[in-house]
Formats: sequence, C-alpha cells, structure tokens
Amino acid sequence: MWIALIVCLLLLTVNVVIGVYVERKLSAFMQDRLGPMEVGKWGLLQVFADLLKLFQKEDIVPENAQKRLFLFAPWIIFLSVFGAFAVIPLSSGTFLQGSQTEMGIMLLMGIVSLDSLGILLAGWTSNNKYSLLGAIRSAAQLVSYEIPLGLTLLCVVLISGSLNLQEISVQQGIFSAEPQYLFGLKGLGIDVTQAGGFLSWNVVRMPLFFFLFIIYFIASLAEANRAPFDIPEAESELVGGFHTEYAGMRWALLFLSEYGMMLLVSVLGVILFWGSWYSPLPNIGSVRLADWTNGEPGTIYATLIGFVWLMLKAYILIALQMWIRWTLPRLRVDQLMYLCWKVLTPFALIFVAISALWSLLM
Repeated sequence: MWIALIVCLLLLTVNVVIGVYVERKLSAFMQDRLGPMEVGKWGLLQVFADLLKLFQKEDIVPENAQKRLFLFAPWIIFLSVFGAFAVIPLSSGTFLQGSQTEMGIMLLMGIVSLDSLGILLAGWTSNNKYSLLGAIRSAAQLVSYEIPLGLTLLCVVLISGSLNLQEISVQQGIFSAEPQYLFGLKGLGIDVTQAGGFLSWNVVRMPLFFFLFIIYFIASLAEANRAPFDIPEAESELVGGFHTEYAGMRWALLFLSEYGMMLLVSVLGVILFWGSWYSPLPNIGSVRLADWTNGEPGTIYATLIGFVWLMLKAYILIALQMWIRWTLPRLRVDQLMYLCWKVLTPFALIFVAISALWSLLM
C-alpha cells in the first residue's frame, strides 16, 4: 500500500513538472513565442525556479477568514484527486494495478465528487465575495458535468459488464480471458483476442464509442476546470475565482490538484476507451507485434511497458487539452449550462440506451 501511495505521489509531482513546462512551450509555439529559455538549458529549470519562489512566498490568511477551514480546503481538493488514483490500474503488474475493488468506477466518482466540497469551502471561508461567487459557479459546473460524465462511464460498464477498472482494461487486449470480436459483432465470427492491438480496444469493439468519447472528453475538460470551462480563473469577471485569497504553497497545492485532475481524467479516458495499458500494435500472422510490445502477463517487462503505453496515451490527451486551451475562447455561464443540460446529457442518455441494446443483442 505504501509503495502504491509513493508511486501516486511521485506521479502527480512529476506530472506537474512535465505538464507546466510542456504547456508553456506548447502555448509559446502556438503563439509564435519562445517560452521559458533563460533558466537552465531550454528553460528546463524554470519550473523548479517557480517552485522555489512559491516556497519563499508568505502564507497569507485574510484577517476575517475562517482560518482553520480556509487552510484545510486546499487539502480536501488535493486529497480528492490523489485518493482517486487508488482505484486506477496503471499497468498489468501487481503493485501498479490499483485497489482491484469490484466497484472501482463508483468509488472513483464518489471520491472525485468531494472536489466540489473543497472548492465551495475555499470560496466561502475566504470572506471574499468574488471568491464565493467563483466557488459557487465552479461547483455548479462540476456538479452539472458529472451527469454526462457519469452516463459515459455507464455506457462502458454496460458493454464491459464490470465496474472493475482492471477488468475493463484486461478485456481490451491479448490478456483477456473472454473472446473479443471485431466491432463487438459475434455474428461476424472474427475473434480478435489473439490479434490484440487496437482491434480489441473499446472504441473499436463498439464503434459508436468514438462519439461517446467526445462527450466524455468535453465533460472531463469541465471537471478539470480547463479552458474553455475555466470559470474559476476567469480574471475578467471573478478576479481569480475561489482561490483568489490563496498564496504561496497553498496556491501551489491547488495548482497541483488541477494538473493532477488533468492526468486523472486522461488516464481514465485511456482505460475506458483507448485500450488502457495495451499496445496499439496487433499480431499479424507470424509477426507477433502485440506479444512483443506487451510482454508476458505478470512479468516486470509487461508491468513497465504497460505503464509506458498508458502514460503515452494519457499525455496525448493532455496535449489535446492544452491545445484546446490556447485555441478556444472562454464560455459564458449560460452557454456552459446549455451545453451540459441540453446537448451533452441528452446525447449521453441516447448512448446509454444504445449501449444497453448493443450488450443484449450483439
């Protein structure tokens, strides 16, 4: 358990270092700028310089704030993100496969939902009307977009027949104990279990899942408070949102939570739709690409290569999140709610019905 906790903490820390640097460079490239260049080779040490600056900043608490709750709120937000990694299988190996609970998806959603409580607490205890307004709007966003997000998870559960994230992962490749058919159609009689690769991923097993993933991805942007859903950081309207009064390392903790949520929703998206820790390369006759790039189940090689594949796919989704941030303008609150309740939720409900029929008939 302690090894898993240390791995998750290191993963979140390294993710922030890589994510901040990559986002600065990516945004600079998109805007024809250089990005960080002065501190270290290619600006690689800029993130560490920022961390040192945050360590040195004074931890200011507003005079009329409710001090204990104000100081505790960032930890609720961070622990809700950190705790969710307990059920995330990072690879096929024993010490990276998560808690293995049979109710993994429900437990994950329950833990992540605590995030909104921390945000409300941070805004309310700051004794700042702008922070309170930012917290209310952010919590409304999170609660609203959990509906279409949860419905997309339900669709995957209906097709996979399991709430266990490790079981959902195993089904999408050559380690699966059950036969997997091309496009999920048993009538075709094309068993792709031994072929593996992308042929057994959920987006191929159920082709309509590609459109379902788009709903998931949009909802995950809102859950991670990323543009164009970054209401908590709408400086033109709310100063700085619920975290206006935070400084120093407590502000850094909120920042760490944001990048941790980006990683969480990206890893979860890969597990649910894009083959989890399986290689995209299939076996083609005597050329056993899937076997070579996945290894034997239970071996150290399989554990490490699975972790690499999972992180590679997740960081492609994170790069897409960053790309969208520096491309699209911020949504108004009414537009945001319209998108959630009148567009994403009805389509997600339609996909639930389709998935239920698909699992019964196919």
